[in-house]
Amino acid sequence: MREKVQKFMTGRYGFDELSKAYLGAAIALMVVSLFFRNRIFYLTAIVLLIYCYYRAFSRNIAKRQAEEQKYRNFRYRRAVKWNALKKRQEQKKIYRFYKCPQCRQKVRVPKGRGKICITCPKCQTEFIKKS
Repeated sequence: MREKVQKFMTGRYGFDELSKAYLGAAIALMVVSLFFRNRIFYLTAIVLLIYCYYRAFSRNIAKRQAEEQKYRNFRYRRAVKWNALKKRQEQKKIYRFYKCPQCRQKVRVPKGRGKICITCPKCQTEFIKKS
């Protein structure tokens, strides 16, 4: 039986991270549909399952790889933004953040210095703010 499955899957794309994400979303929607008794959740879960298996059994490997790459780029950008947000939250105790009025560059200055003249590192514009 194992050989038959391997022979069937030869030349097909198989499961990847995007397929696993679709599968997880489908399972989550099925659980939600159990509690809310709403057909929309259930039907959306079924559509996601069908698309997940369509991707796995697809022979258009180049297109599936392109979809996977877009998904990985999306996850990477989201992780970078999340890490930047966490870092900024940690620094809020010590620093104040301002935007340059001319170029909108974010500028970090230490707290508790009173009114200070801030020079933008990007466009060299000077502006006065209270730290």
